[in-house]
Amino acid sequence: MLFFTYGGMMNPEQLGKFAPKANFQFIAHLPETKLIFPNPDGRPSIEPAPGNTVWGAVFEVSSAELKAISAHEESRGRSLQKDVKAVDRSGNKYPVAVFSAPANTEHHPPSKEYMEKVVSGARHWQLPTGWVAGLEDLAEPDL
Repeated sequence: MLFFTYGGMMNPEQLGKFAPKANFQFIAHLPETKLIFPNPDGRPSIEPAPGNTVWGAVFEVSSAELKAISAHEESRGRSLQKDVKAVDRSGNKYPVAVFSAPANTEHHPPSKEYMEKVVSGARHWQLPTGWVAGLEDLAEPDL
């Protein structure tokens, strides 16, 4: 199973807690999608949004590992979405599992501590520079 993560699970240390045998495949993006912060805990989610994109990392995980990731994500209010296609840098589309929170019109400030984990993972997997810079801005909202 291919698992797309745009959040803290990009950080190898965090992912290793739930999926120690996860195998990095490639970086990709979710077209027509934007990063949002619908929950008071300041953790990100995604929602459909024309003209936007969300970058992340794609990993191959076992069904047992996906189950462990699911338990963690569901405890944080995010549910598994399986009807999503991620697009790699060459334009190839892949069906992926991804987690998102239910749609919510309320938006909250990002969690600085959580966003630092996201930025660390984004740097580690060498996501596009502009995307990483935007994540850094979210990690330092006072700038």
